[in-house]
Amino acid sequence: MLETLPDKLREYKLHADVRTLLLLRKSMTKGLVKTLGDMYNVLKGIVVKEPDMMGPFTRAFYDYFLNIDIQNGETLNDAILRSGTFRKWRDDLKERTQDFDLDDDQLVNRFLDEVHLTTYDIKKIISGKDIFDNDDPDLVDGDDGDDLEGQTRRHLDRMADYSDLSLEELMERLKKIAEQQNSKHSGGSHWIGTGGISPFGHGGAAKDGIRIGGSGGGKMARKVLNDRKYFPVDKDAIINDNNVDAALASLKGITEESAHEKLDIEDTINKGLKRGGLFIPELKNEMSEKLQVILLIDNGGYSMDPFVATIQELFKKMKTRFAHDLETYYFHNTIYDHVYSDSRRYKPVSIEKVLSKNKDYRVFIIGDASMAPYELNSVSLRTYKKLKKKFKKTVWLNPEPERYWHHTFTISLIKQMIDMYPLTPRGIEDAVRDMNVKR
Repeated sequence: MLETLPDKLREYKLHADVRTLLLLRKSMTKGLVKTLGDMYNVLKGIVVKEPDMMGPFTRAFYDYFLNIDIQNGETLNDAILRSGTFRKWRDDLKERTQDFDLDDDQLVNRFLDEVHLTTYDIKKIISGKDIFDNDDPDLVDGDDGDDLEGQTRRHLDRMADYSDLSLEELMERLKKIAEQQNSKHSGGSHWIGTGGISPFGHGGAAKDGIRIGGSGGGKMARKVLNDRKYFPVDKDAIINDNNVDAALASLKGITEESAHEKLDIEDTINKGLKRGGLFIPELKNEMSEKLQVILLIDNGGYSMDPFVATIQELFKKMKTRFAHDLETYYFHNTIYDHVYSDSRRYKPVSIEKVLSKNKDYRVFIIGDASMAPYELNSVSLRTYKKLKKKFKKTVWLNPEPERYWHHTFTISLIKQMIDMYPLTPRGIEDAVRDMNVKR
């Protein structure tokens, strides 16, 4: 079993040998591999040592375990669609699913969901039909009728499976709930909202439900609706309390996973004693999400006052949900030879100290870039050029509506040095995507 796996990995220029198999089998013995998604995650931790190995590793994995050969220049979707594995899965899906109105992209997403489903993600599957049948469709918004409200928020170790319900049943119930709902909900099983196991909304764990708004998350939805009457989030609006979660979803794309080996001292000693004093280094693989971010916020003028608190909240949420370094500094109108480590701007920090950070930091400069022309002097211009030269992944997020940018001289000048995007969920999404392209 799996004896030819190292050969396949080496075909894709990845380092693999007998030790790779031993580590994989050890993981399987300990019960860490129960699904194909588990296999992908564990093997990735063993094989992938650098971010640029992810592409070859994924191609090798699909080739070996799914017989999906991704040709050079071919998209993953196209490779999956022409594979025999996918066609067989699609035929099986048609037999077990009453409603089958998915297009090719939706089918590929659903196929990948099943391939990458892990025991870590889903520990208990709840019958969505039972939830649906026992739910009160006439519940008034404000009644304490959602027994799971709060209990499932952010704890998606349970999944509700709504595949036994027809799309017509779900849509009929959705329309009724939409008429009664008048506030935001999160973490429940009834209302349209985020998190939880309700079949309506996004960011939760509801297989074959209806995604409304959001960026897709687990991609388990049967149907996707972006109608504002169901979930009023405007991704093109300047960042505010209503769309801060959508902005956070856009920031998720900058998480970088790294894998490294670490000497397991305890295991080395224990096994060495059992061998009668022959101590052989025992290594263990550790996966970590490492992301380093520098946030530079203009909080010095009345024009920025409406946005500073929301910006701080956005990146505060980001820090609590991802394992990474986040350093926040403040400035007034423009950056000269120093910034401040406190929002009152009492504690100056030399810009040279910021420039001494690791070059892999992502830098977000947030401000309206509107100032008197004399403020953008030689010191300030030199600072921006140094930041861009040191930190290749630097962007400027501007709360000023984009249609007004060309009317302001200082905005036009800064745009020539630093890539500028609107301070909206969509703008952040575009900024993150372009950051990820730059290696």
